[in-house]
Amino acid sequence: MSRVLVVGGGLAGIQAALDAADAGAEVVLVERRGHLGGLTWSFQRQGRWFDNGQHVFLRCCTAYQGFLDRIGASGQVHLQPRLDIPVLAPAGPRTKGRVVRADLRRDDLPSPLHLGRALAGYRHLSLADRARLGRPALALRRLRLDDPALDQETFGAWLARHGQSPAAVARLWDLITLPTVNVPASEASLALAAKVFRTGLLDRADGADVGWSTVPLAELHGANAARALAAAGVEVVTSTAVDAIDGEAGAFTVATRPAGAGTSGAGTSGAGTSGADPSGARTLEADAVVVATPPETAASLLPDGSLPAVAGLGSSPIVNVHLVLDRQVTDLPMAATVTSPVQFVFDHTAAAGMDPAGPEQCLVVSLSAADEWVGRRPEELVRTFHEAIGDLFPAARRATLVDGVVSREHTATFRGRPGTAALRPAATTSVPGLLVAGAWCATGWPATMEGAVRSGADAALAAMALVGTIPASNPRDSQVRQAAQLPAELEEATA
Repeated sequence: MSRVLVVGGGLAGIQAALDAADAGAEVVLVERRGHLGGLTWSFQRQGRWFDNGQHVFLRCCTAYQGFLDRIGASGQVHLQPRLDIPVLAPAGPRTKGRVVRADLRRDDLPSPLHLGRALAGYRHLSLADRARLGRPALALRRLRLDDPALDQETFGAWLARHGQSPAAVARLWDLITLPTVNVPASEASLALAAKVFRTGLLDRADGADVGWSTVPLAELHGANAARALAAAGVEVVTSTAVDAIDGEAGAFTVATRPAGAGTSGAGTSGAGTSGADPSGARTLEADAVVVATPPETAASLLPDGSLPAVAGLGSSPIVNVHLVLDRQVTDLPMAATVTSPVQFVFDHTAAAGMDPAGPEQCLVVSLSAADEWVGRRPEELVRTFHEAIGDLFPAARRATLVDGVVSREHTATFRGRPGTAALRPAATTSVPGLLVAGAWCATGWPATMEGAVRSGADAALAAMALVGTIPASNPRDSQVRQAAQLPAELEEATA
């Protein structure tokens, strides 16, 4: 039986471990933190659950939805039956004290006609700007997403060339670009932005229907994944750091040590364990190793020269401000905004473990590409966004703030600028059997949950191909074989 070791318990690592176990491998997953889920986690405060960020997915995110199915979590998310995003402009002197609302709601028509009525009535843009929206939409449909030239230009520059005003970019195009690429259109790679708009909005009419968790992420991804991994026979070792990876395919040794308060097992496999000592250090042996960590950690564990210069990927932060109010101030489950410091706001009441029919309401303000906010003090952020919420939902001005919590990820994603495609590695490295996974790897997607899951699947498939047990029915077989550049004799052995 082949032995696979996965370093990292985020979505990519969980997917890689499950796929390898499903293919018949003996799998150990090692995670530095005390919980699974990676950058999707939760914490408790005063009896309420708060997520580290408001993570959403789209209907076009098929790999992520398959991941939810695999860990038994599909019943714990809500997916809109039809794209419907209220877009609010705050009350103020220019709006005569009124909140201006326009809805990005799709009709039951083929793309791109499905958004025609919504864009024609989009009150946040002038009539002239609305009339010019068709040109870039048609041009996006003609782009070849595999054209490397797309990664040499910003989306903002491309939009300007296609007749889009600064107001149109800020009040429409960035509503999608910011939360998906985690940089504004002025900085975003055209390749990544085109992938988002083509796959989500133009290739299929229902691709951009929005979904989100109805339970804390610690349950959705963490607890459910732990159960699925245990059922698959994967040994899960948490609170454990990896110090070094040595060897070659078929004979890797991985040195680990406790990173915190001990370790915990979540499976029955004792695969490849040797060299334990009283300090808790262990040496694990494996035929293949999947490093599913942030890029800087992966670079520190892999031999020099085995990855591109991943430090050049940079990083972009995400900040979330959680506001618990003493009363219900809106019945909207989510909304986007323009001309407001708020980008998106979600009703997190049920997911926080609070009674949706009770008096209190928990709203979370989600801020992508949050360079402006990530260094601010928590009390300043809470005060600023409590006031901003009052401009969007006037009832909030009469509400008392029961609690305010700030969560931030300083390095939430890589920075999706032009030139990043060359820095995103395939699953395989220059060392056979040593693989990488994560949303920062080359999936064609921005740094999203979908990209993370896809990269984990790619790494597992390449690992199993290299050790000689590959599931013949996997539809991505040929794609990963090509990426792995498998030798002809191995191709024949694993066909």
